[in-house]
Amino acid sequence: QEQLVESGGGSVQVGGSLTLSCVASRFSHTNYCMGWFRQAPGKEREWIASINSDSSSPTSYAESVKGRFTISKGNADNTLFLQMNSLKPEDSAMYYCAADAPRLRPECSTLEWEYNLWGQGTQVTVSS
Repeated sequence: QEQLVESGGGSVQVGGSLTLSCVASRFSHTNYCMGWFRQAPGKEREWIASINSDSSSPTSYAESVKGRFTISKGNADNTLFLQMNSLKPEDSAMYYCAADAPRLRPECSTLEWEYNLWGQGTQVTVSS
């Protein structure tokens, strides 16, 4: 069955950087959206970025991470990355990658219930 597995989380100081990876296995879709979400303790899951499978791979970001985080796909198209720079304590959360596949919408959604495949998450902790 299809599976998403995240890695790359860890502990970092304020202002530091981390790169999260998400590997999709048994994933043969060519028309999809991939996204990153996060959930901090006591808070709802929050969309932070998504990328489209179109050749131009348009991306979109939540305002809270725009200019600091970059979502990208690997060359093999089965790997998703999230480069996180200038990390803040409020970025501390469990980070999840998700796929909306096959994609039925012209643009990637920011709504978690429209993503049908999820990874198990990777923890990011930013300390001052």
